[in-house]
Formats: sequence, structure tokens, C-alpha cells
Amino acid sequence: MPTAAPPPSPARSRRLALGVLATGMLMTVLDGSIVTVAMPAIQDDLGFTPVGLSWVVNAYLIAFSSLPLLAGRLGDLIGRRRMFLAGTAVFTTASLLAGVAASPGVLIAARFLQGAGSAAASAVSLGILVTLFTEPRERAGTIGVFSFTGAAGASLGQVLGGVLTDALTWNWIFFINLPIGIAVLFAAFQALPRDRGLGIEAGADVPGALLVTSGLMLGIYTVVKVGEYGATSARTLGLGALALALLAGFLLRQATARNPLMPLRILRSRSVLGANLVQMLMVAALFSFQILVALYMQKVLGYSAAATGFAMLPAAVVIGLVSLTVSARLAGRFGERRVLLAGLVLLVGVLGLLTRVPGQAERANYLTDLLPVVLLAAGFGLALPALTSLGMSGAKEADAGLASGLFNTTQQIGMALGVAVLSTLAASRTESLTAAGTSVPEALTGGYHLAFAVGAALLLAALAVALTIPRGAERSPRPAPAGRESPLAAL
Repeated sequence: MPTAAPPPSPARSRRLALGVLATGMLMTVLDGSIVTVAMPAIQDDLGFTPVGLSWVVNAYLIAFSSLPLLAGRLGDLIGRRRMFLAGTAVFTTASLLAGVAASPGVLIAARFLQGAGSAAASAVSLGILVTLFTEPRERAGTIGVFSFTGAAGASLGQVLGGVLTDALTWNWIFFINLPIGIAVLFAAFQALPRDRGLGIEAGADVPGALLVTSGLMLGIYTVVKVGEYGATSARTLGLGALALALLAGFLLRQATARNPLMPLRILRSRSVLGANLVQMLMVAALFSFQILVALYMQKVLGYSAAATGFAMLPAAVVIGLVSLTVSARLAGRFGERRVLLAGLVLLVGVLGLLTRVPGQAERANYLTDLLPVVLLAAGFGLALPALTSLGMSGAKEADAGLASGLFNTTQQIGMALGVAVLSTLAASRTESLTAAGTSVPEALTGGYHLAFAVGAALLLAALAVALTIPRGAERSPRPAPAGRESPLAAL
């Protein structure tokens, strides 16, 4: 009589869960960057206006930026596994809707649903990981894997988007999510631990949920429209003030509610608060940098979209090598705070060097002018895993989903602010140089120089905030228990 297969070991179960969550992260981040390359084809096929086309990105960004905090807390209440499954299902279904869209309105609605699904799934992913991997050295390696998948997805998206659009049609940048999403759902049912959650009655703060969601949505909407209306326009200032008022009302509500949606104790941890502020500043500098460097390659150096993606691949490889190996080992020896500081110093130096890239294609050299971006990738590979560990270090198990959602929220706010502010500055500088008679390539490069300089200043501010993170946040790693394998062993 055949016997049932033995259940997987706890170590193997944790590695399977890590694989599922990392794949889910890869899929959502890939989708965020893959669409940018296909925008011209989407505009031609569906008849988007130039202003309307921006909403293919903005609709996703608004949902993805404003919902993680709510989704993370709901994951704590109803179960983080349930929230991850629901988010992945929504994202996969919305990808099908986006792929078959035959009008701008349908595609924009599908992109908003994609952003909502991404927010729900990613908001609880870190919360699941930190409750599965509790030993410091093991957790550092796990977060290195998770951080790498995010960086790899952003880089691969640019290459894959160009290839799929050229070889097939733009629809396939969304259809590719279907087999991945179905596989992640099937594996998640088997691999992710079942958790009952605290119960909805432990935090059913409906007014708080409405305040924070509407405040974040309005705030992100205001930021993404800065380029269209101007930073000092009455519309921008008015909507920004209203968004701040809604968020202030949310904080007041959380301080007085019997069952707050976001218990304010999460902000009393200096490591959590400091890590989130550092992340917002760092991501604001580096996400906009990625976009501006891609524009520099195409508009000044004459690279094609696919060539630009391939030119950025060495950076993704370096991020992987550093975050998967070096960062975890250094954090285990010196602590996350010191590794974060070292990474930020490297980032400031390299971004400062990029303020000197030439404005003429014939004077540019990939090896000397652009390959130093690899050093920027090394700094990012050091900083992000350490920053993620610090951002989750002060959270109790009951608040793990909330801390994860907060970390995702500040990341998305940083992305939106960085793109709005640095892109606007670059465009304004380019216009003034062009009006003064500067050639177009030189004027564009002058705008990028200004944006890189401001990005370096943001990183200096991040470094200053990182210095305020208490030294106690540097945990002294304990030896791994006998028989416990590294989460990297199966990847």
C-alpha cells in the first residue's frame, strides 16, 4: 500500500514561501516598468491623446501608491495569506482586461485595478517574510533575495517590453502576466502559511480608512499632475493642502479611535520611522534617475529602447550580486545601519559624477560615462536590503502587515515625488537653455545635470536622516540554529 509523501520540512516550507513571494514581487515590479517602452504603440493603436496617455502610468501609480497602508493593516486583521491571494487574483484578472482593452477608458480602468492588486499583494509580502524568518542572519539573506527581485524586475521590464512590443504586439506585455499570476496563486495556496489574523473587529476603523485612502490618492494625483499645472499653481496648492488636511485628520483619528486602523505605536520606533524617511528620499532620487538616464541614452546618445534596456542590464546584475551576497554578510558583521550608511555614501558620490556626462553623442563613451552606473547599483544593492531590515525591525508580529504596508507606501510616494520634481526641474532647465540658443542635445543634458545634482542632494538628506537611526537598531546576529539552512540555498 503506497504511503503518503512526508510533509516538507520547515526550512523547505519557508524557502518555498520566499520563492512565491519573490515571484509575485517580480511580476508586479516588472509590470510597472514594462509598459513604459510600449507607450507609443499603445497610443497609436487605441488613439490616446498625449495627456490621456500619461494615465496609463498614472492610474497604476495612484492605486499602487495609496492603498498599501490600508491593505497591509487589513492583512493583519483578516490574514496576510488571504490578502496576498486576493491581490494576486485581482492583478492577474486586471492584466487580462488590459490585454484585451479596445479603448482608452477600459485600459485606464484595468491599469487602476492592476495597481490595486499590486498594492494588496506587495503590502503584506514583507510582513509574511519577517514572521517566517526571525533569525537575523537568515532574515538578512531573505530580504536580500526580495530586494533583488524588485530591482531585477525594473531592469528586465525595459528589455522585455521592447522585445514583446516589437516581436508581437503591446497586448502581450499584459498577457505575459497571466501564466505567472496563475502559477503564483497555485503555489501560494500550498506554500504560504495560514494565518487567521487579529479579526476585523480589532481595527475596523472605517472613517480612518476613508481618510487615509482619499488623502493618499489625492496627494499622489496632485504630485503626478505637477508637470501639467505647475508646482505653484492654485490648483496644485489647493489640492495639496486638501490632501494634507485629510492625512492630518487621519492621524488625529488614529490617536483617538478605540480600534485604530494604524496604531500610532508603529511610528514610535526610531528605526522604523527613520528607515521610511530615508527610503522616501532615496527612492525619489534613484527612481527618477533611472528614467532620466534612459531618456539621456535615447534622446542624446541615440540609443533605441531595446538597446537602452540592455545597456542597463549590468546594473541589475550588480544589484543582484551585492544584495544576494555582500549586503547580507556585511549586515551580519557590522549591522544594517552601517551598511546603509556605506551604501548611501557610494550613491551620493556616483550620482554626483553623473552631473558631468557629455552633451554630445560623439564625446560620450559607454565605458567611462555610463558604466559607472554599476557603482550606483552597488550602492543601491547595499542600501536597500539594510534599509528594509531596519524598516521592519521595530514592528511587532501583530503589526507586521502594517509595517510592510507603510514601507511600501513611502516607497511609492518617493517614486511619485521624485519623478514629478526632478522631471519638472530637468524640463524647465532644458527650456531655458534652448531659449538661450543652446543646441537641443546640450540643453537636454543640462536639464539632466540639474536633476542629477538635486538627486545627489536628496541622497545627502537621506544620509543625514540615516545618521539619526539609533545604533541599537544594529542587531548583533545570533548563530543560526543547527540544521537551519540559508534561504538562499534553494534559489
